[in-house]
Amino acid sequence: MESLPDHRTCDYRTMTGASEWASVGERVREARVAARLSQDELGQQLALDRTMIAKIEAGRRRLDALELIKLSTALGVPVDHFLREPPQVMSRRARVAGDYVTDAAQDQYRLEATLQAWLRDVRQLIELDVLQPPPVLRYQGKVQDKAGAREAARWLRDQLGIGTEPIGTLMEVCERAGQLVLVTELPGDGASLVDGDVAVAVVSKSGDPGRRRATGAHELGHLVLADEYSTDLGISTSRDDREAVIDAFAAELLLPTAVVAQAHVTREKLIHLAATYRTSWSTAIHQAVHAECLDRQVATRLRQNNPTHAEIMDALGWAPQPDLESVRVPPSYARGAMRAWRQNKLTWPRLVEMMHGQLTDEDLPPAEPDAEVEP
Repeated sequence: MESLPDHRTCDYRTMTGASEWASVGERVREARVAARLSQDELGQQLALDRTMIAKIEAGRRRLDALELIKLSTALGVPVDHFLREPPQVMSRRARVAGDYVTDAAQDQYRLEATLQAWLRDVRQLIELDVLQPPPVLRYQGKVQDKAGAREAARWLRDQLGIGTEPIGTLMEVCERAGQLVLVTELPGDGASLVDGDVAVAVVSKSGDPGRRRATGAHELGHLVLADEYSTDLGISTSRDDREAVIDAFAAELLLPTAVVAQAHVTREKLIHLAATYRTSWSTAIHQAVHAECLDRQVATRLRQNNPTHAEIMDALGWAPQPDLESVRVPPSYARGAMRAWRQNKLTWPRLVEMMHGQLTDEDLPPAEPDAEVEP
């Protein structure tokens, strides 16, 4: 019988209680519904009768390792997704209920499955003693509104010694603030969670660079503001209002209001700011309105007149500006994964898998020649 990976966080062989298998069954059902498979269709993929799938989902039939791996493959989620209760996702979450799922709920479920898989990869390197999770920077002030969120963003910039300068790579900023970010294929923009002393986030590689950076900054806001954000805003605050607070943090982190306020804002100047600080056009306009450098009527006209690629590149002097694009994983994670491979703790195929497109099989270094023996 094939065994589960030895880096898993929950061993199915130690599971004896009916409640544990009921939890596994519920996660199997959620994954099946999210994949839009009937019990009969899933059973056909696993060479099991539909009634067996029903018993698995009800927690009345236990699974061996090979069946768990087959389920993982069929439903497109890691084995750990079934064996371990996932940590609470800090950003928006949708549960799959009943036997019907909307497109939005399906996308959210798969987004969170990707996030769980990323957490698993990070945990494996920590367990192999090749990665030390960065300490999380938490804002201790009260955040009750957008103004408080903007103050928190300025605090974080000061903590990291950035001041009002452009952020070179948001991946590095997130890492220094305690969040390990993966850029990958996602059905949505992004998501994040904290599991003990480990904070991770995923950001979709689709969309323009400004949108990716906005998403990364937004997920970092969920981390930095987590405690105060969840209490001081109050349980009566709507989800959209709470997300707007995080958006204010992200905008201030990427393009400080003080920088915009010092500029004589014209369309050309705003393009220069958006290009230099690598923000989306909408973020640059939003910050200019907040800095009271633009009235809302002018801002509306500018939103309908997006800068071209040529205008953006001309503002940058035609210098390439990669961020959250060619780099998919944090530098410390990449170094740890390579160290684990050199120490024979990871196979090359597993290393390539864990690097999420940063490496391919063609990058395998040549075998070192045998050392010469002196006569």
